[in-house]
Amino acid sequence: VLHVLVPPFINRPQNESEVVRSQGKRRRSFIRKKREQPPSAAATLKGRGGSEDVSVPKDIDLMALPQLCFPGGLQVTNEQRDEQFHFLVFTDVFGNKTHGVVLQCYRPILVHSPTYNTSHTTFSKLFSAFGFCVISKYPYFTALRDCLSCLLIQLRTCRLSDMEERVKEFAAKLTLVPIPPPGQLHLVCMFTLRPLTIVVPSREDKDHPAIDLDLHLPFLCFRPQQLLQVISCLLQEQRVVLFSADWARLTLVAESLLLFLHPLSWQQPYVPVLARGMLDFLMAPTAFLMGCHVSHFEEVAAETDDLILINIDNGSVSSSCSDTIDLPHIPPAAADCFTQRCQSLQMHFDLDQCHHASCTDINHQRAQRRAWQHNLNHDVQRITLELIVNIFRDVSSHLNYEHRVFNSEEFLKTREPAEQLFYKKVLETHIFHSFLKDRLNRKMDNYARMELSTRSEMQKFYYLRGLINTLCSRRLDALSDFQNLYKTDTAIFPAQLVTWLVESLHWDERQQADRRPELKRLILKPDDHVKKFELPRKHLHQDEFVRCVQECGIVKDVATIHRLFDALTDGQPKQVDPELFRVFYTFWKETEAEAQDVNLPTDVIDHLDNSECVYKLSSCVKTSHGVGKIAMTQKRLFLLTEGRPGYVEITKFRDIQEVKIASAPFLLVRIPSLRIQTSCQPEMFEANLKTETELWNLVVKEMWAGRKMADQHKDPQYITQALTNVLLMDAVMGCLQTQRSIVAASKLAYFDKIKHEVPMMVSKTTSETLKHKINPSVDLAEPQTVHVLLYTPGQLTCNNSEGEMNPKLWVALSGGKVVVFDAASWSIFHGTSSTMSCNKQLTEHRHEVTGLTVDTRDQPNSQQTYSCSCDGTVLQWDSASLKVKRQFHLSCDRLSSIQIHDGTLWCCCGDSVVELKRSGTPQRRMALPDNLLSMASRFSSFIVFPERGQLWTGCADSGELCLWHANNNRQPSKRISLPGSSGVTCMIRVKDQIWVGCCSQGSVGGQLRGQVMVVDPESHTVAKELQAHSDSIQTLCSAEDRYVLSGSACRDGKIAIWKVE
Repeated sequence: VLHVLVPPFINRPQNESEVVRSQGKRRRSFIRKKREQPPSAAATLKGRGGSEDVSVPKDIDLMALPQLCFPGGLQVTNEQRDEQFHFLVFTDVFGNKTHGVVLQCYRPILVHSPTYNTSHTTFSKLFSAFGFCVISKYPYFTALRDCLSCLLIQLRTCRLSDMEERVKEFAAKLTLVPIPPPGQLHLVCMFTLRPLTIVVPSREDKDHPAIDLDLHLPFLCFRPQQLLQVISCLLQEQRVVLFSADWARLTLVAESLLLFLHPLSWQQPYVPVLARGMLDFLMAPTAFLMGCHVSHFEEVAAETDDLILINIDNGSVSSSCSDTIDLPHIPPAAADCFTQRCQSLQMHFDLDQCHHASCTDINHQRAQRRAWQHNLNHDVQRITLELIVNIFRDVSSHLNYEHRVFNSEEFLKTREPAEQLFYKKVLETHIFHSFLKDRLNRKMDNYARMELSTRSEMQKFYYLRGLINTLCSRRLDALSDFQNLYKTDTAIFPAQLVTWLVESLHWDERQQADRRPELKRLILKPDDHVKKFELPRKHLHQDEFVRCVQECGIVKDVATIHRLFDALTDGQPKQVDPELFRVFYTFWKETEAEAQDVNLPTDVIDHLDNSECVYKLSSCVKTSHGVGKIAMTQKRLFLLTEGRPGYVEITKFRDIQEVKIASAPFLLVRIPSLRIQTSCQPEMFEANLKTETELWNLVVKEMWAGRKMADQHKDPQYITQALTNVLLMDAVMGCLQTQRSIVAASKLAYFDKIKHEVPMMVSKTTSETLKHKINPSVDLAEPQTVHVLLYTPGQLTCNNSEGEMNPKLWVALSGGKVVVFDAASWSIFHGTSSTMSCNKQLTEHRHEVTGLTVDTRDQPNSQQTYSCSCDGTVLQWDSASLKVKRQFHLSCDRLSSIQIHDGTLWCCCGDSVVELKRSGTPQRRMALPDNLLSMASRFSSFIVFPERGQLWTGCADSGELCLWHANNNRQPSKRISLPGSSGVTCMIRVKDQIWVGCCSQGSVGGQLRGQVMVVDPESHTVAKELQAHSDSIQTLCSAEDRYVLSGSACRDGKIAIWKVE
């Protein structure tokens, strides 16, 4: 790379003197994320005038650019060659594209040729290729080629020494050309680079790229049948390689093919031009679309398997294994329609211009050609869009917009047998998943508009039949039709008619409707009005205060809001004055806004972690470390020194040993100060905070307590909650400004308070076994009970942006909410993924479903699944067809769970554990021990060890486990006491251990607490006692026998992750 020209072509020295702006009027809290340093991407322009540093676009690899500019290699010839153009596309890891147009031209160079017989020196004249690459975020291939053509005229007449200045002037002109806005106005930008007038077209809308190429080129290279084969390969995400002797054709044809797929967007690697040294890219195991020179055709075909080889020059489509392609074809109806439409395309400009006079003005002729090409491109786009609509037309009929579900099984059933293999392959691709998301989001693009205009008759059928049922007073049938209509087409959904139908239901019809879940959405009136937050105008009682604080977005947690209510009503009637709320709200919002004005010096930022923010800043005070402002992040305290801003660490919160208020002597008076003793420094830190001392005392102690609890419980949410408490204290102090304001603020010091009330020490065994804690209710107003945990394995090293292959933890909470965690990072998945959709609902059970189990001995495609409901019904399912194969009923009070071991089904009933024969009749029954029968107790869980002939059971009201042997089902052979436990809630087998979830009465207030006991089945002893949760444990789950996860009831609502030894 000889030269890099990037606007604005001037040096801008950076200002290093970043200082912290002083805050004048009153104390504020500051939130400032650590700034990421800009990438040090710079290149040097070398010329006669010296050197100049300019920034280079970070997505462009200057090391790889030369071989892409000369994909066939840099050549030196002994004769002048014609100039050539080709086109490049760069794609970053996020799928963002950058485009390049390359001009290759040959310039003469002199080579010294010494002669031995004479004293004269001769020079031979050779020609070397020079490359000029214009890079743009937009695919203006034709416009940039025209621009480079104008530059070429100047380069032919200028000297080699003047070439750099000519190119720099050319680049400066290009950067001044505006980009036309997208939209229906179809504005264009026209400018002149002598001798041509150049047009920059606009985009159709913000979601579509600009089209500045000839879309009919693939139709000139391929017959419609071959073009359909290529499109089919792309839809099935095959490994596709384009070949041509002309480098320019590769990108133009590849870009056209991808535009033919719209609105489906290619999600796989895309490199339309591979240089000679990049052919190893074709060994990639994933799907891709790449292009290379036709001279490598035989080499690529011989060395690489399972490639689709497309020769643009002769219009052939083959595979690296054979001359034919063994892939499913596009459905015949869509293919035939496409073939017929192709015959109507007028693709020859000369034929269109036969009746016109010869053009004597080149720019006028170019304008005529542009207009013709624009119309032809429009026809091509319409034909290819119609093809895509015909392929996927009935997808919308199987979408449930309400629950964001695509019923793929039912969709496949509607396809012809010969088409099903094609659709099965396409439905599994990333390109189709992205398309599905747009459909479920009701994206109104060209596809949706064309489909709407040519939609099948099913929606009309539901609509008309619903009207007829309404006229015939079959109101429930009419509602059922309109519900089916709502699932597929909300545009013609008769909302007012449905409302009238619901209101006119008779009492008996309403009862029938209540028993039909599919009509629930129509019968229940949703609260769909949009609320605008307004400050209250009357006094707020506690419930109204909670709603108001949640609506204005200050905090969601109800318990925290209750403490805030107590703080603001300190010494007053239990209601908040609207003026006080306005002052509190204004102070909170102004604090957030003004925090953004603070700039930390670069030297200070370098001492902070990437995630650290400054949340609170004191006034300028004298400290034992010097004069400055005390800054607080979520991890530490540091001093921002005065004068030349600098960083002096005070302490990390986890290193604090003592915090106390003292007084420092000053002349004849004593000034209130804050003293902090840390484990890292022998001397005590002291700051003369004066009137701020009491608040900082509360703040530091709360953050210290939160950090200590977060470390001991392996739960980072404690420090997040402590930080929220601190910010609320700050706001309460600012809005009250009374003598009792510090007392009011102290009511928010939650963790400092419980540190003194409840022992914070966690046992060594618990600390060593506990890996981490996560909170599935973090975005909810109150903690929810964790009812069920399910871990699904995956790959920890997956690079999929949506995490579809990562291991997941599925969490079922109260109220029917399901939260999914990425088990690689323990972060919650946001949004809806098509891989997390409900494809089928099974409604054969008539009562609450309480258990599921799978016979893992069977092959995956023939596995037998069993489900049970609380009334004693057990159903056997065929996993492939999801049909009930067998049903039997067990007489019991409540059937709570089932397990299958070695083909034998075990059922946990209230008063017994029953082993069933294959016929469904009881074979053995283990009844509650006599001492528990009188206590009205019940079995809560059990574990079967088939290889040992053992059954372990636990009861909800007994702090012991019972061990049963196969040869004695009347009485347990042994009972193992669980220390401190008052009942067993759940148990699982992990390796050769039994993990037991227990509940016990806490030492403070008699509240339930959760314990996990690890039992050794060999020695019949408790190997570990783990202090798990502040509420009873509801469920246990194993993650590949490496970790055990426990979920608790709503007073705790968290999930603990334990290491398995």
